[in-house]
Amino acid sequence: MSKQLILGTGFEKFSRTTKRAKFLAEMERIVPWAELCRLIAPKYPKAGDGRPPRELEMMLRVYFLQQWFNLSDPGVEEALYDSVSMRRFAGVDLADAPAPDESTVLRFRHLLEKHNLGVKLFQEGHRHLEAQGVKIGTGTIVDATIIAAPPSTKNKEKKRDPDMCQTRKGNQWYFGMKAHIGVDSKTKVIHAVAATPANVHDAACLPDLLHGEETRIWGDPAYQGQGEALARHAPKAKDFTHRRYRYKGCVDEVQRAKNQTRSRVRAKVEHAFFVIKRVFGFVKTRYKGLAKNAHRLFVSCALANLYLMRRRLLRLSGA
Repeated sequence: MSKQLILGTGFEKFSRTTKRAKFLAEMERIVPWAELCRLIAPKYPKAGDGRPPRELEMMLRVYFLQQWFNLSDPGVEEALYDSVSMRRFAGVDLADAPAPDESTVLRFRHLLEKHNLGVKLFQEGHRHLEAQGVKIGTGTIVDATIIAAPPSTKNKEKKRDPDMCQTRKGNQWYFGMKAHIGVDSKTKVIHAVAATPANVHDAACLPDLLHGEETRIWGDPAYQGQGEALARHAPKAKDFTHRRYRYKGCVDEVQRAKNQTRSRVRAKVEHAFFVIKRVFGFVKTRYKGLAKNAHRLFVSCALANLYLMRRRLLRLSGA
């Protein structure tokens, strides 16, 4: 026996706040919308130049939905028609106007990339956190992770992305880029970001991941032996990076114990990578070229910082 569905919304007898709706409600409260929009506004098209542009804050919200839910340009357009909570968050009213189409979303993304606004959004996110009392301390954890890229050559150019490279980790080969980050050892806030092809050694980006006022630095064995770079870029820092404890079948138990102690702090960097790769789904490159994916990385790190600090920010906002 079939039942006729009730048309419209708002007439349902049963409802429940979903995890997605709860997440978006939290982000609504903690993202500094006005400050971010002021940052983009000078580069955003003004009314009177051809087709009237969609509202800036709406487009920024749609762009952030892409990052949080790992959506393509057509994918986010489809999601806006499919999800009431996403429409409500973005400020899309289908009774008044259609959702931004994939071409509009594409143009907005290209605008941000053209003016390198991903870096500025990351910096503005830091200023917002500092204004809320989240300070970067003197301990930095450095690490890198591989973001895979499509290895197939079954495309128009019949070749892989020339900006991506191949590297080996253990006995496994990977093709893509590397995301390098510097994380505060107390708050777990990402304060420095770099993007390179996957074949660039982790330690090569160490100077870019330090703010210079460190007194302690943690990292995995890839960063050992960088005393000269540390003396130049963080002269007050003590080196707490892991050291090799196994050599030619012999195990240095003292060094092994030191590494285990240091791991309790160093493990905090994995929380940031967990948010970027598992919560936001940034495990593969979506665009061709390093620059576009680096832009996405900076924005993802800015949003990851807000996500990691969300409980503190919600308490400060009185939620």
